[in-house]
Amino acid sequence: MSISLSNISKSYKNIRAVENITLSVNHGELFGLIGPDGAGKTTIFRILTTLLIANEGSATVAGFDVVKDYKAIRNSVGYMPGKFSLYQDLTVEENLSFFATIFGTTIEENYDLIKDIYIQIEPFKTRRAGALSGGMKQKLALCCALIHAPKVLFLDEPTTGVDPVSRKEFWQMLKRLQQKGITILVSTPYMDEAALCDRIALIQEGKILKIDTPENIIRKYDKTIYNVQTKNIYQLLLDLKNYPSQYSVFAFGEFMHYIDKNNNFNPMDLQDYLTAKKHTEIIIQPATITIEDVFMDL
Repeated sequence: MSISLSNISKSYKNIRAVENITLSVNHGELFGLIGPDGAGKTTIFRILTTLLIANEGSATVAGFDVVKDYKAIRNSVGYMPGKFSLYQDLTVEENLSFFATIFGTTIEENYDLIKDIYIQIEPFKTRRAGALSGGMKQKLALCCALIHAPKVLFLDEPTTGVDPVSRKEFWQMLKRLQQKGITILVSTPYMDEAALCDRIALIQEGKILKIDTPENIIRKYDKTIYNVQTKNIYQLLLDLKNYPSQYSVFAFGEFMHYIDKNNNFNPMDLQDYLTAKKHTEIIIQPATITIEDVFMDL
């Protein structure tokens, strides 16, 4: 077991950030913590990387206790925080050399581990880190987190604020790193990235809602969701919320995702209701269930 948390709780004064968190991550697994801002993801990361001490519970990383063996953990993990935290006035090459030196290694010693990522930023190696684009900053931060060949890699919302192409490239990099035997714990508020993980934990308000593979979470969902669309999409939301047998409704792209309370729901009844409300160009069709739908329901 690479990462283990048992009944971890942490409070800031009167605010409970995480409550009774228990989960484990297997060796070589790509595990995702999925949840919105304020869900407790960063607090969990800081506890596991020995930057915070939990009020209750215990945790281990790479076989080391997060309190007793904090020095060993710091030498065994790579951590990429949510905010870009490298030295902006140093160049790409200077940042990488600095972090290699801190860990008593060299760029050359572990170059094979970062090669696929570094070759993308090498043309900019003399550019200051602060002048890099968001995607390039992200790749440099990942190189610096990997330069000492960590056993476990922690990535706290690494793709927030990054363009879609760079996000896709980043996840491809993580898959390649996973093949090299590195355990990866990644947090993200993007539900579409959940499907790229081996297993995920859905987290909200400091509590775990569900842990499983993305496929199992979707497969076990037992409600039927409908895509509903009309010409007046704002009024549609209001009218769907007032429909007598409405279980839930929320915006999802160009549609409203609608769930009815009744198992014998007839879409024609809803169509007649919307027609009576003067809606036009009505579309009601079964939707493909996503992680976001399950999360919203939970």
